[in-house]
Amino acid sequence: MPADPYEAARQAQRQAVARRKRRLRRAVPAAGAAAALPARGSPTQRQGRAAEMRAAHHLETQGVRILAANLRCRAGEIDLVAREGALLLFIEVRERRNPHFGGAAASVNRPKQARLIRAARHFLPRLARRHFGGAAPACRFDVIAFDAGQPCWIRDAFRA
Repeated sequence: MPADPYEAARQAQRQAVARRKRRLRRAVPAAGAAAALPARGSPTQRQGRAAEMRAAHHLETQGVRILAANLRCRAGEIDLVAREGALLLFIEVRERRNPHFGGAAASVNRPKQARLIRAARHFLPRLARRHFGGAAPACRFDVIAFDAGQPCWIRDAFRA
């Protein structure tokens, strides 16, 4: 053991990290690694992630390029960010299994729209630099609603 307590702490941290990496390597086989990982989050969160993946696939089949997913900031979260030509799309994905409360599209109410707009304003400069050469592109807010498993793409669902 080193005499310096700080060096002893650093050495213990390095050993803990090495143990964690070894454990993960043993737990996940090389082939089919994603299937071996445990599902994370609550059942509702897993359902939401699955809906976002289905929405992204649906958009890609329509010729839209997905730029980012699950962008989070203090203002809110944006499920998908995509590019359709020169247009930047901020997309909210909603799924409802029970239509008794107005369906998936109706759940994107005014407060939710305001949070999406604030989050979009937060991420717009970075997205413009990365994907549009610094120029602020025209933006659109879309909603992909899954009612009974079927996607409904609502273009220009609301405006900022």
